[in-house]
Amino acid sequence: MKPRAGIVGPSDFVQLICDIAAEYSDQIEAIPFTYQNMEEATNILLQNQHRTDLWIFAGPGLYKAAQRSGTNQPFFFLGLDGASLTKTLVEIGYKDGASLERVSIDMLTERDVNETYRDLGISSNQVYVHEYLHDTPHVDLLAFHQKLFNNGKVNLCVTCLYSIYETLRSQGIPAYRVTPTRSNIRETLKKAIQQWEMLHFKQSQIASLLIQIQRMEKKSDFHTVSYDLHRLNLELQSAVLNFSESISGSFMSIGVGTFMIFSTRGSLHDSRQQIPSLLEELALITDLPANIGIGYGDSALAAEENARLALNHAQNYGTFSAFLVDTNGTIEGPLKEGENITYSYRTDNKEMSDKLKDSGITITTFNKIISVQKRIGTNSITAANIADWLKMTPRNARRILNGLVEQGIAEIIGEEAPTSKGRPRKIYYVNSE
Repeated sequence: MKPRAGIVGPSDFVQLICDIAAEYSDQIEAIPFTYQNMEEATNILLQNQHRTDLWIFAGPGLYKAAQRSGTNQPFFFLGLDGASLTKTLVEIGYKDGASLERVSIDMLTERDVNETYRDLGISSNQVYVHEYLHDTPHVDLLAFHQKLFNNGKVNLCVTCLYSIYETLRSQGIPAYRVTPTRSNIRETLKKAIQQWEMLHFKQSQIASLLIQIQRMEKKSDFHTVSYDLHRLNLELQSAVLNFSESISGSFMSIGVGTFMIFSTRGSLHDSRQQIPSLLEELALITDLPANIGIGYGDSALAAEENARLALNHAQNYGTFSAFLVDTNGTIEGPLKEGENITYSYRTDNKEMSDKLKDSGITITTFNKIISVQKRIGTNSITAANIADWLKMTPRNARRILNGLVEQGIAEIIGEEAPTSKGRPRKIYYVNSE
């Protein structure tokens, strides 16, 4: 099934994109959404998500509108670069006969602007550029042009935003728009089609869930033949079966307290927030340790192997936790908690692998440490951080960090005062390269 692409932007941009999208009518269906004011874009997204599978926006200036909508659908932005600017400068210089040397330009990078002017053999010494970031207020871009023109530093303004173009023109300020080239539109459409196909394939991958409640058969208050054990197993089975139904999965019981579900990655992804609820329900039924391993794979066998690996990580982490192993071996978890880390148990760096082997640290542990360091967001880590995230003793965490320091993989970059009496705690930076 070909994806439905919502095309959002000013009417002239949307029409151009839809005309070019007609070349790919067998791969994508374009649905136009035009606006008079850029602020309308957020409501367009909120009100029409049921009609589309992905979104294509007329320019990067719509990033905030897409973000505010909270949509989980893929979105793509037409990029504006030196080629787009060249088209506008040709219109200014050759069609209108205006000078190109005293100009203000927004949203494009200084590099693109300078290289374009250099290629055209024109001086850019009196060209002013306001680069655009996703959090740049549009009013700042408008004020940038107005100030330069009113101070006599530029003769005309070049903008990538329709609203700024209209405002400047209404104030009598000579203004031109940078518009995407046809080749840029085609590249964006191809990228959208390709990524949709990849996502669609990914969503159809097999997902395997392995749920295990430990020590069921060893429960001390059970007799040799126990109806209580069977009742407990049936109660657990009912909870897992209900979850299986919610993700359109195939359910099977593979032993006392052990259950397997097969579904698709897409179905499970839509219900992943229910994993913690299932763990909580199992905890209400029994106080025995329960864990969930989730695996994705291109085949049922690969998905099951990854689910068993994920279950092993969950059991090593602690009771009532869930982990996930992706098709590429990436491990994510614990899924039960508000924050989780993502890491791998493989590395292609032979030198790093040899150093880790010499220090007695596994690749998985090292990748977990790197993931925690990234998660903390301070570009540093302490033994206490590692002990807390990886459920180990502070002493063991210090041993690991000191081992990395000895191999030149980590370095001590500072100290922090302890929260109670004791020696200052060392702060480390672990190099992942």
